[in-house]
Amino acid sequence: MSETAAVNRTMTPIEWAMLVALSVLWGGSFFFTGVAVKELPPFTIVVLRVGVAAIILNIVVRAMGLAMPRQGSVWAAFFGMGLLNNVVPFTLFVWGQTHIASGLASILNATTPLFTVIVAHLFTSDERMTANRLAGVLIGLIGVAVMIGRQALSGLVPGALGTDMLAQLACLGAALSYGFAGVYGRRFKRLGVAPMLTATGQVTASAVMLAPVALLVEHPWTLPVPSLPVLEAILGIAALSTALAYVLYFRILATAGATNLLLVTFLIPVSALILGTLVLREPLIGAQLLGMAMIGLGLAAIDGRLLRLLCDRLRPNPDPALPPIEHDLGRD
Repeated sequence: MSETAAVNRTMTPIEWAMLVALSVLWGGSFFFTGVAVKELPPFTIVVLRVGVAAIILNIVVRAMGLAMPRQGSVWAAFFGMGLLNNVVPFTLFVWGQTHIASGLASILNATTPLFTVIVAHLFTSDERMTANRLAGVLIGLIGVAVMIGRQALSGLVPGALGTDMLAQLACLGAALSYGFAGVYGRRFKRLGVAPMLTATGQVTASAVMLAPVALLVEHPWTLPVPSLPVLEAILGIAALSTALAYVLYFRILATAGATNLLLVTFLIPVSALILGTLVLREPLIGAQLLGMAMIGLGLAAIDGRLLRLLCDRLRPNPDPALPPIEHDLGRD
């Protein structure tokens, strides 16, 4: 799984801006999923999500005058990426959210950077684990938990392996799958596949894999016609949280690497909170501000620039042009 193409250890302002935009798009997926699970089963939701997204992206690709790759090796990579990045995590998260609250699911989703740091350390040569990266991930994860609040954490089940515990393990499995996907997806830069084509190929492959499963397991043609809010949620999660989001995802991945990219899971709760405050006039409380501050501190630690700047400021830096100071220890 190791790749030779080097990535930027420190993201540029444009990459940070794309990461924030991606967090807003993916933050909406928890809301859309919460609406859809009230009327539709998990596989049906996931296949609609990737299927509609695939249709949208293929239309855009044709409109842009681009052509999808035809090499078998590239399509094999699309199917591998679709499995790790869509089929497994989408299904696990949707099923998990039928048993646990979306707040707890988003906390478990925020473990993705921790898994990614470990996977990238094991399978890449240029995204090795460092002390500041590991510390930043842990600080950010704690910040997410603090921001979302004790009520969401109370859903954690330490006891018997009941449905709630299985749902939590499913969400953790999804986060681990995202970690592998981030590292696996680096190969598309080496293969010379543009981000738009990569996004289109992997969601198309995901739809091909998921459609038979949904048809066999859930018989969606027997389900009642979904309500308008559910149809709107499916369109939102497909067009915004999948099609558009994955174009940004693969652009960031190509230059910034898996570890930096999947920091987006720390920003998703922050984006949701800010949107709730600005759009829905929801109040901000102290714990949420503290959590956001901790997330910011964690991101700064991983980015490294602020830490290096502070170290440079604190480190003595004598001017070489000045003569050395001679200390006469014999004088008072």
